[in-house]
Amino acid sequence: MSKRDYYDVLGVAKTADAKQLKSAFRKKAMDCHPDRNPDDPTAEARFKELNEAYGILSDEQKRAAYDRMGHAAFEQGGGFGGASGAGFQDFSDIFSQIFGQGGGAAAGGFADMFGGRSGGGRRGSTVARGSDLRYELEITLEEAFRGKQIEIDVPIAEDCGRCDGSGAEPDATIETCDMCHGTGRVRTQQGFFTMERPCPKCGGAGEYISDPCRNCDGTGLERVDTALDVTIPAGVEDGTRIRLSGQGDQAPKRGAGSRQRGDLYLFVSVAPHDIFERDGANLFMRAPVPMTTAALGGEVEIPTIDGGRSKIKIAPGSQSGKRLRLRGKGMSVLRSEQRGDMYVELAVETPSRLTAKQRELLEEFAKECGDDVSPESRGFFDKAKRFWDELVD
Repeated sequence: MSKRDYYDVLGVAKTADAKQLKSAFRKKAMDCHPDRNPDDPTAEARFKELNEAYGILSDEQKRAAYDRMGHAAFEQGGGFGGASGAGFQDFSDIFSQIFGQGGGAAAGGFADMFGGRSGGGRRGSTVARGSDLRYELEITLEEAFRGKQIEIDVPIAEDCGRCDGSGAEPDATIETCDMCHGTGRVRTQQGFFTMERPCPKCGGAGEYISDPCRNCDGTGLERVDTALDVTIPAGVEDGTRIRLSGQGDQAPKRGAGSRQRGDLYLFVSVAPHDIFERDGANLFMRAPVPMTTAALGGEVEIPTIDGGRSKIKIAPGSQSGKRLRLRGKGMSVLRSEQRGDMYVELAVETPSRLTAKQRELLEEFAKECGDDVSPESRGFFDKAKRFWDELVD
């Protein structure tokens, strides 16, 4: 049976560039892949034909030879040898895009068939990594400003003290798994590909235990409360994640060639403060000011995050909402000697619970002042009057 034209197989014109060739191959490979067409007996043959066509046309020299001589360029004596197997040199990239990161099981089996890897399924050849842990830690705003050295207790998975991580009772027997023969992996053939997965009988350990440890139920691990010293740096913000490398769970001993601990992640939250609000390295606070001080001017003493006190000057006639800036009185900046600023917003406080004498004095003060001492109020009501007048007109 004569071979089909490679350009027809891929469904591209003879002028197609490398990008168009690759795009066409990826699309057709997904359509005719044997795993996607288990009921189509021709799928495997079509998939091989597609691989062969792309293998030739994706290589500039082979493509040039094919354009000159056709299929004869790859027959015996044609100068390039047989075309079977051509095109597999660049499939790790292609199959990783078709089947996901790393090529998935199908790409792994494909690499096994053509020498892409070896020994990947042997028990003891992999590094087992323990689970990562998460710890929620709440601190105060003052602690976030200063930084803090703290001891925390974390339940961490360690080798079981009763079985020393083996997962077996002291008198139990540990036998090699008869399904995977100790490799921890089993392979199955699915069409054109060899699929590899953990052994379902031993769970990838390569062995099974006649009498599992009563303390750890055969896992080889138990939770142990562990005290850890943690440094919270000055300037840390709410939601900061701190990684403690190698302070997470231990990996199971069974079935592992070498082991690596997981990591511990501290998620820091900063509790709300009664006085200060934070925005990055800056602090904001609202300072009540007596009406008389706002009118006549004066000084107000306010607290700072470092525990100190600062006096701010109130200019005569200050209004609510006026904001004053104190440079360098804000939060510490992470991994820096600098500090942010603090902004103080004035809130002029109206007197309440007046005595008869105080009320009399205020009424006399109001008569004496008139509208001249409240220009903003007068301006507002002048605008309101014009608004109403225009509605009447």
